[in-house]
Amino acid sequence: MKNVLALCISLLFFASIFSSLPTSSSADSTFDSFANCLTKNGVPSNQISKILYSPTNTSFSSVLNAYVRNLRFNTSSTKKPSIIVTPLTVQQVQATIICTKGSGLQLKIRSGGHDYEGISYVSDNPFVILDMFNLRNISIDQPGRTAWVQTGATLGELYYRIWQKSNLLAYPAGVCPTVGVGGHISGGGYGTMLRKFGLTVDNVVDAQIIDVNGRVLDRKGMGEDLFWAIRGGGGASFGVVLSYKINLVPVPPFVTVFSVQRTEAQNATNILVKWQSIASTIDNNLFIRVLVQPATVSGKKMIRLTFNAMYVGNSKSLAALMKAKFPELGLQSSDLKQMSWIQSILFWANFRSSSDKPEILLDRTPSVNFLKRKSDYVVTPIPKAGFTAIFNKITQLGKIGLVFNPYGGKMSQIPETDAPFPHRAGILYKIQYSVNWDSADPNLTTQYLQQARDLYSFMTPYVSSNPRQAFLNYRDLEIGTTDNGPNSYNEGKVYGLKYFKGNFDRLVKIKTAVDPQNFFRNEQSIPVLAA
Repeated sequence: MKNVLALCISLLFFASIFSSLPTSSSADSTFDSFANCLTKNGVPSNQISKILYSPTNTSFSSVLNAYVRNLRFNTSSTKKPSIIVTPLTVQQVQATIICTKGSGLQLKIRSGGHDYEGISYVSDNPFVILDMFNLRNISIDQPGRTAWVQTGATLGELYYRIWQKSNLLAYPAGVCPTVGVGGHISGGGYGTMLRKFGLTVDNVVDAQIIDVNGRVLDRKGMGEDLFWAIRGGGGASFGVVLSYKINLVPVPPFVTVFSVQRTEAQNATNILVKWQSIASTIDNNLFIRVLVQPATVSGKKMIRLTFNAMYVGNSKSLAALMKAKFPELGLQSSDLKQMSWIQSILFWANFRSSSDKPEILLDRTPSVNFLKRKSDYVVTPIPKAGFTAIFNKITQLGKIGLVFNPYGGKMSQIPETDAPFPHRAGILYKIQYSVNWDSADPNLTTQYLQQARDLYSFMTPYVSSNPRQAFLNYRDLEIGTTDNGPNSYNEGKVYGLKYFKGNFDRLVKIKTAVDPQNFFRNEQSIPVLAA
C-alpha cells in the first residue's frame, strides 16, 4: 500500500515487548473488578469479552497497536494500559466512564491515535484506554447539507460517505484519511479549503458528549459554554465526545491541484519571498502549501521547495490567477490537474495512480514512522536574508524540514474568540516542524529530537511572540506539561496561552464548572481552578 504524505502519521501493526505491564495476578484482579463494574452498570456479561482487554488477553497487543501512530511510543519501555475498552454502544461508553472513576485509573480517550505525542494511549500513571474506533457511524443529510459523524470514524470514511451522496458537497478537514474525527475536530483541525471555508470547528453546529456523570448531552443540554469549548479546546479535557453535527460545504464539479518543486538553481528563495507576500491575500479559493526540505542532488546538499496547491475552481481560472498574481513560480499548463473534489482528496493523500479509487479511503491501516512535530505562527514577513539563514540551518541539520500553511481569507474574518482556536487575523502562515525516522536506535531518536529543538530555537526571531503561538493539533509536550496537581493552573498557562491565547482562561472556567475533580485529564489538558 502507498504511503500517505509525510505529514500524515500512520501505522502498520508493530509488536512490542511488554516489560512494563503489570503482573498477571494484578492484571487479572483489575480486569475482573472492571468487568464486574461494567456488568453492574448495564453491560451484558456476554458483551464483556467483545469490548474489554487486559494485558493477559491474546488480542491485547494487536488492539493496542492498531491505533498507535508514532513508534516513539511503542517500545519495550513504554508503559501500557491496564485495560483497553472498545465500546460498541453509547451505553458502554457511559459505563466505562463510571467504572474508571471508581477504579482510580486514569482515562485516556482515543479516536484515530494520530496525536503526535501519543497522549491518547500513553501515561505515566496506571490507565485505561477508551478506544472509540467501533463508534464510527456517519449519517449524511444531503438536502440539509449536514452530517452527523461519530468520533471513531476516520476522515477518509467521512469523505467517502459524503462523496457517495454527492460530488458537489465536501467538508473542510485534513489531508490524512486515517486521522480520527474525534481528535481532529475537537482540536481545531484544518484542511486545504481553510482559506475559503475556515476550520472544521467553524463548520460544527451540534455535538453529543458524555460528561463526567455519564450523561449524554447535545448542544442544548450541555449549554453554549461547553459546546464552545469542544470546538477547538480539545474534547478530552471535558468529556467523551460521541459525535459532531457538521455543515457540509458546496464545491464545484471540478477543482484544480498542482505540485511543483523548485531549488535554488531555479530561484527558490525569491519565489518563496513572493509566495509569502501573496499566499494569505490571494483569491480565497486558493491554498498553496510549501514544503521546505533538505535534499541531496548529484552529491550536493541543497534546499528543495515543494509547492502543493488546492484551488476550488477550474484549471483555466487558476492558470489566469497564477499568471497575474504569482508568475514567479513558472507554472506550466501541464502542471495543473483538474479533477473532482474526491479525487483531490486522493491526490493530497498521495494516492495519485489512475488505479486508485475512492474506496481506498476506507482503509484504516496506514504505514508508520518514529516522528516529532512542533509548530509556530508567522505574523511578520520573514526577510529574504532570513530565509537564506533558515535554509542554511536546515541544510546543516540535515533531516528536519518545515511546512508552511497560508492563512488569510475566511480565517481572518472569524473573531479569535468565536472558538477556542485563536490564530486568526494577523497570521500570515503556520509552520509545522517535521522530522521522521524509521529506526528505534536511541541515538537516532536523540539526534532527530535535538534537530527539532535546534531549529525551533533558531526560528525564534522570525515567529510570533508574547505568546509564541502553537497549534493544539500539532501537540508538543516540550512547550509545557502539567501533573494535574495543586499548581496545575500555573503549569497549564505555559502551554495554554500558546495554544489558546486569551481563550485559555475561559476554557479553565468551563473545565472547572463541568469537571471540578479533573477526571478528564492528560499531560496538556485544561486545568481546573483551585477550590
